[in-house]
Amino acid sequence: MTDHDAHCYESVADCRLRAATDLFAHTWDPVVLAALRPGPRRRRALHVAIGGISDKVLTDSLHRLLASGLIERHPRAEAPPRVDYALTDLGQSLVEGPMMALGRWAIEHGDELLEAQESSTARGC
Repeated sequence: MTDHDAHCYESVADCRLRAATDLFAHTWDPVVLAALRPGPRRRRALHVAIGGISDKVLTDSLHRLLASGLIERHPRAEAPPRVDYALTDLGQSLVEGPMMALGRWAIEHGDELLEAQESSTARGC
């Protein structure tokens, strides 16, 4: 164990775990990642595939995902200009690993989770 690893155990908030969980802090980011799972898409195609997302929120999400190295932008020299967005290897590993596991968990336990939340709301908690 390195000194850095030891420090992470002392202060989990400063660890890689925080960086990883921050990827899910923005509601639409995982949705955009999932929409890119089948392959590269233009911004407009992403917007249509996702549905219910505003242009501003999609733009913000794309910027965050680009900055995190999870997606890449491929400008095409065409008329009119075209830009495709695609998952990077890092993004693909997130989508195929933790996100798929979370999806399986949600399918298995989603009803239970929603019932608990509704029950809590009904009790005024």
